[in-house]
Amino acid sequence: MAVSMRTFSKVCSKHPIKEFLRWQITKCRPSALDRHKNGVHTSCRLLSDVIPETFEQKTENKAEKISKAMRLYMERAKNYNSMIDKEIEEYEIGKRHLANIMGEDPDSFNQDDIDRAIQYLLPSGLFEKRARPQMKHPYEVFPRRKEALFGKDGRPHHYQFYTGKPNYHGLLHDINMKYENLNAAETELYKNGKMAEEDDKKLFLHGFQWIDHKTLTKLLIEEISPQEYNRFVLVLDRLLKHKLSYKEEEFLLKYSKKVMTMSQFRSIEKPLIDSDGREYSEASGRRKTSNANITVYNNGSGQISINGQDLSYFKDIHQREQLLFPLQLVNKIDKVDIVATVDGGGSSGQTGAVRLALAHALCSFVDTDSIERLRLAGLLTKDPRTRERKKPGQPGARKKPTWLVFLTFVYCQLLVV
Repeated sequence: MAVSMRTFSKVCSKHPIKEFLRWQITKCRPSALDRHKNGVHTSCRLLSDVIPETFEQKTENKAEKISKAMRLYMERAKNYNSMIDKEIEEYEIGKRHLANIMGEDPDSFNQDDIDRAIQYLLPSGLFEKRARPQMKHPYEVFPRRKEALFGKDGRPHHYQFYTGKPNYHGLLHDINMKYENLNAAETELYKNGKMAEEDDKKLFLHGFQWIDHKTLTKLLIEEISPQEYNRFVLVLDRLLKHKLSYKEEEFLLKYSKKVMTMSQFRSIEKPLIDSDGREYSEASGRRKTSNANITVYNNGSGQISINGQDLSYFKDIHQREQLLFPLQLVNKIDKVDIVATVDGGGSSGQTGAVRLALAHALCSFVDTDSIERLRLAGLLTKDPRTRERKKPGQPGARKKPTWLVFLTFVYCQLLVV
């Protein structure tokens, strides 16, 4: 027997909707059959018998209506995924066929081998390379799409969906959370007095740079503006400069790429060994009209000999600092012995010649990163500047006679008038 509207209104006024839904039993007027069976004047009935449609049922009906509206969207996403899976499968089969035709291992057959095989098997005389036969991975041919952004109930999967660029803002949020976690770990280390042990573990990404704007756009499958890319680089730099950034090395390397430096293309001469079994390296350098030849001995005591004299051969303190700069940059002060001979030119030219020869000789005793630092500092490049020659009809290279300067000034005044 159904409850009266008065009882229903009282329950609704006393209980919120969630409490009302949890209230599963209501008291009603007993029927004759209930009195006969139970011998009591009260009977209980489930709420589902009283109210024909509960909150959960309404939610399910709403979800069914939304899923009908989203059915086309879900079907498109499903069809795209199935199409990509089929294309990838056909690509792998074709790659194995090409490898077998060329007599190579299918497992190690990469994209360069595929292009070379197609160029050999299907030669084309078309000038436009994009019009020639080609075989690329489906992700390079078909633009990548995001996965389904909504569920069957119409709710977005990503918590940053309403920002418009969920992948980008989600990435920034992850970087910020990692930075906050490192701050918390740093605070704990300071409290325990163990921060001094972490100072030498700071991460330095030498030879790496952050992925470019185009790569980030492809990775996130979203249109990223230049301002947003700059913000992305800024937060990554902030994370990298943290004292505990080595804990997030794997994450940082995911968004960086190795750069081929110019020092990797240089041919580094191996150190020679003298009769005493000591390693040494020889090099030469030029600056203006000065020529220098130098021999650097590894595992030395820091002795310097220039034309039979020590560092006092150069009177100017700045020239001495220039000579010691390559040693300071690669941390070789008091660790090598130097024997140099230099002739021609003045003190400035001789300093530049000895420094250039010293930098080239040190490359045999240091690693690739140190060589790159020498190159970036300009110590491995010859300075092409020379004294400018005197011009005919002039006292010097640039100096003009006094009367010529006066005539030029008068001519300019006449033009103004």
